[in-house]
Order: sequence, then structure tokens, then C-alpha cells
Amino acid sequence: MARLIFLVISIGLADSANPSTIAPALYLASGEQPRMRLTQFTVGVFAVYLAGGVAIALGPGQVILSLVPHPGPTARYVLETVAGVVMLVAAGVLWLTREKLSKRDLPSPPSEGKSSALLGVTITAVELPTAFPYFAAIAAIVGSGLDPGGQLILLVVYNVCFVLPLLVITVILAVAGEEAERIIGRIRDMLQEHWPIVLAGLALVAGVFVTTLGATGLAGAGHGPVARISRRVRHLISH
Repeated sequence: MARLIFLVISIGLADSANPSTIAPALYLASGEQPRMRLTQFTVGVFAVYLAGGVAIALGPGQVILSLVPHPGPTARYVLETVAGVVMLVAAGVLWLTREKLSKRDLPSPPSEGKSSALLGVTITAVELPTAFPYFAAIAAIVGSGLDPGGQLILLVVYNVCFVLPLLVITVILAVAGEEAERIIGRIRDMLQEHWPIVLAGLALVAGVFVTTLGATGLAGAGHGPVARISRRVRHLISH
């Protein structure tokens, strides 16, 4: 369970640096009733992302799992390795296209009359079909062999990590007072210029960690000195 929590947190934090959710949150933070509107937006994002993950994990995921009701350690380590490789590929694509992506304008501010919760729901529903890091994490969670309750806990942990930047912006609004608008403006300027590099870096770190986790598991499933070292590494990570 501990290794899965590390895996879920790693991918969730990397996935959280998403301009599709952070940029609208920054605009909401600069408008009228910023804390209330940002809170509504965050709830909308969290609810849809979690519901989508639950629908996949406890729907099609359980059907697939029923065909192999007791996945062995090797299968779980393979899924972890695949999840890590997905993150590494994403990091590479972001890095190679960083200049082109940084020239794109961030999403425009929503109209004042539009519900912030509905905005969060809409954005997340559109983004969900292309949420490949999330799918990789879900695959690892489903293949873990945990019961539905354990899988739900891991999905909640992932989604808390995913909305963490939105929660940080909310905290800034609560504690920064009159400085909040200036801080929010700086964050937006940085996001506009550097978000592909930041996201690529997070994806790289998460990908290396998760791939190493799966690879050491695969090596540790065998015998010999390499396997013993790998089992020792996994033991240290789990504790």
C-alpha cells in the first residue's frame, strides 16, 4: 500500500501543474468574490476528476480485473513501470514542444455571470479523455489487487494532489491580504512563460521515481544479489 501511495502522489503532483485548471483559477482569484468562486471551481474540478476515475476503476477496471482476479506481484510491477514510462514520454513531449506551447495564450477569464462550479465541471470533463497520467495511475491502482474501498482511497489521494495548486491559490487569497493580487499576477506571468518547462520537469521526476519503483519490483521478484538489493530498496521505500 505504501508504494502505491508514493506512486499516486508522484503522478498526481506532476499532473497538477495543468494550465487548463490553474489559469482559470488565477483569473477567478483576481475577480469578484475570489475565495468563494475559486472554492466552487475547485470543488467542480475535484468532483468530476474523482467521479471519472471511480467510473473507470470500479467499472471497466473491475471487469478486466475479474478476468485475472488475483494479479501477481509481477503484473503489478509491470503496471507501475508502464505508468512511469507514460510520465517519461509525457515529459519528453512537453520538453520538445516547450517553445511552441509557451507561446499559446492561457485560457481567457470566464464571464462574470458563469457559475464557477460549472466552469470547473466543464473544463475537467473536456480534459478527462486526454488525462493519460491519470489513466496510468488508475491502471496501477486497479492492478494492485486492493478492494474497491482501498482503490477509492488512492483515487481520493490522487485528486487531492491534482487540485493542490488550486488549494494553494485559495490559501494565498486567505493570508496575503492586499498583496494577494500582486502575488497572483506574478504566478500567472510565470505560468504563461514557463509552464511547459515546469510541467516537463515534474513529469520527469515522477516518471523516474515511478519507473524505478516498478523496475526494482520486477528485479526483486527474481533471485540473486540484484533481487536482494531491489527488495531492500522496496523495503526502505515502504517504510
